[in-house]
Amino acid sequence: MKLFLSLFFLFIASCPIILAQQTPNYQEELILIAGDSIPTYGIPLKEVILFQPLRFKTQLELKRYLILRRKTLKVYPYAKLAADRLTVLNERLDNLEKKSSRKKYLKRMEKFIYGEFEEDLKKFSRSEGKILIRLVHRQTGKTTFDLVKELRAGWKAFWYQTTASLFKLSLKDTFNPEYSFEDYLIEDILQRAFADKYLEEQPASSGHNIDDLYYIWKDKK
Repeated sequence: MKLFLSLFFLFIASCPIILAQQTPNYQEELILIAGDSIPTYGIPLKEVILFQPLRFKTQLELKRYLILRRKTLKVYPYAKLAADRLTVLNERLDNLEKKSSRKKYLKRMEKFIYGEFEEDLKKFSRSEGKILIRLVHRQTGKTTFDLVKELRAGWKAFWYQTTASLFKLSLKDTFNPEYSFEDYLIEDILQRAFADKYLEEQPASSGHNIDDLYYIWKDKK
């Protein structure tokens, strides 16, 4: 910050002639906020989001974080897409009054989703699948188990859960960065990716303040 201010004032000091020659209408270039005024002239600066520093005690911790980051960035677009599909699905279902029409539409949508994403999802590792399940909950506010149960019969949700348990996965997993350190790291990874425009942000069902989470885990650690 000190370096930035020094460079800033150095820039101002090096341009006295330019500043003296300009005579802007300051009255017209002020924004009034609660009785105060902020000048709009000058050099527009992009918004900068500051994050708390991440510290790792060992190289192994850093390595695990980098692996988690790679998997999170890979999986998030699918969780976002699932939330988008769910929104469209619910809107369509609201316009279908007949139970037979709703059932037919659900089967058609299920077939479409499987055809579009089945091959990609098959390539996911077990750990990536666990992250995806939790991110679906982050985006929709509902567990994967509940989504299946709502959209299809309860028995099918049971069998999905049973099959997932064979691979040590639970469709009932939730995203809880306040209680899970790994979920906190995932949230931090996502927020940094959104700020860098690396990922397109989709509002989550329940927002998490990354600074609040930082202090929660700072005290716990």
